[in-house]
Amino acid sequence: MTDLSAIDFNAPDCDQQFVASLREIGFAVLKNHPLDMNLVNDIYREWRAFFATDRKYDFELNKDTQDGYFSLQNAESAKGVDVKDFKEYFHYYNWGKCPEELRGHLQQYYAAAHEFAATLLSWVEARSPEDVAKGYKEPLSNMIQASEVTLLRVLHYPPMELADTETTWAAAHEDINLLTILPASDAPGLQVQQKNGEWLDVKSDGNQVIVNIGDMLQEASNGYFPSTSHRVMTPAGTDNPDGRMSLPLFLHPRPEVVLSDRYTAGSYLQERLDELGVS
Repeated sequence: MTDLSAIDFNAPDCDQQFVASLREIGFAVLKNHPLDMNLVNDIYREWRAFFATDRKYDFELNKDTQDGYFSLQNAESAKGVDVKDFKEYFHYYNWGKCPEELRGHLQQYYAAAHEFAATLLSWVEARSPEDVAKGYKEPLSNMIQASEVTLLRVLHYPPMELADTETTWAAAHEDINLLTILPASDAPGLQVQQKNGEWLDVKSDGNQVIVNIGDMLQEASNGYFPSTSHRVMTPAGTDNPDGRMSLPLFLHPRPEVVLSDRYTAGSYLQERLDELGVS
């Protein structure tokens, strides 16, 4: 059984445990971290109310810049899957559109989460074996400097009817970016695919943060750090009258950063957006 026990952020060897978990599983869970979970819960409450109004349609997505509101009809589908995920979400960038009354908390969290993500990426860089690190076209920590494409997604999975079996909110997929920072959701549902193909429920209490590898880090490390498939399911036999809120931060390099001999970050992102049907 894959071990995703929470790692204490304050432990002397936290960086070693964290990178080892990413290497083995593609995911890690952290407790006693510096992110303000009260702020996260405020964002969940505010945006749940916003998604319940028609005002969200005043902020519909800009396909050229990928900011704004994505409705159920405009939601992405997992690579290789024809059916769209059952979710609505808002893409927030510091320079992008946002309801003014909701911007303050997002700005505050975005800055804190980005700083936290940068620390974790520096751990990955420092703990990369020499032969892997030699393959980085530039240090990982340099890749995100002055990047304006790191994305904060405010995500709402609408309620589904109670079912005897699991139903899908988001089909199995891998993330595109370097690292994803995911504070605990307000409802269960996240599952990680283990090496034997079985699915593992990621149990996270309200004070923990889940971190996973994205495809860009897998590409830059020539596969050393694995981008692991994950999905979001409604637990069988569990009612979900309010749905589920989630707040992933996707840490992205500048578009011109060279990931490998095959891709820049910009060309990789565009290829994936085309595959997801949202470009």
